[in-house]
Amino acid sequence: QNHAKVAVLGASGGIGQPLSLLLKNSPLVNKLSLYDIAHTPGVAADLSHIETRASVKGYLGPEQLPECLKGCDVVVIPAGVPRKPGMTRDDLFNTNASIVATLTSACAKHCPEAMICIISNPVNSTIPITSEVFKKHGVYNPKRIFGVTTLDIVRANTFVAELKGLDPAQVSVPVIGGHAGKTIIPLISQCTPKVDFPQDQLQKLTGRIQEAGTEVVQAKAGAGSATLSMAYAGARFVFSLVNAMNGKQGVVECAFVQSQETESPYFSTPLLLGKNGIEKNLGIGKITPFEEKMVAEAMSELKASIKKGEEFAKNFK
Repeated sequence: QNHAKVAVLGASGGIGQPLSLLLKNSPLVNKLSLYDIAHTPGVAADLSHIETRASVKGYLGPEQLPECLKGCDVVVIPAGVPRKPGMTRDDLFNTNASIVATLTSACAKHCPEAMICIISNPVNSTIPITSEVFKKHGVYNPKRIFGVTTLDIVRANTFVAELKGLDPAQVSVPVIGGHAGKTIIPLISQCTPKVDFPQDQLQKLTGRIQEAGTEVVQAKAGAGSATLSMAYAGARFVFSLVNAMNGKQGVVECAFVQSQETESPYFSTPLLLGKNGIEKNLGIGKITPFEEKMVAEAMSELKASIKKGEEFAKNFK
């Protein structure tokens, strides 16, 4: 079963390198295809010495991209520029939008059937860009395009566990909405095991989950954004996806996808994953008035970011 070929586009970067390391370390990955515009041969050579089964190959520059993508089952895209202090994810739009449009265009041509996992920010716009690019090439399948929001879930699990003295590996908090600021909506009411917080603590916790990325950007003081935790979260999502593609039952992850669950055309909710990507959107479920209010307040920002991505893709040559 474990014959997955996984490509990482942006493999030499701050997220790409640790992500590639985690993928190389997994028995689920058979072939690891690494692409970037610099340093990939070195990263690939380095990783290729690790005593695990996955064979590693590095590809450099646009002319080698088609070869990198051929036969891929999963493509993960962390390429782009990171945030600096004072920047929002949306400030990355101009640079990262072009990068994502170019890379996903190559995916649409050379591995149209692959699962596409987008990490490049702003995810609220880069997923609509990816969808529009795939539509342009006539190979759009909404069940196979994912905005990786797993880091929000990982953070929520960690912060809840810290506050309650629990083992973080046993905590599971669904996070819905989008992947920026107030569009990040942790459903603490649906946490397993069940936890309770007084309202003021709940508000503080929610705010921390929403701004956790900025916490890292500030702590790194200009040296980048969340790379190691993002690599972990990206790998976790890929492993879930590959397990589901291999026939494992009951695999659920949240991701930012094309959706009919709310008035927003894209929205993150828990998804049941299967052989063909999204098997079933599990929806929002029962939520509290506090959470309902967050969903309502996220809508205008979400829709604006989505529209911005769609407009960009329409004009992208």
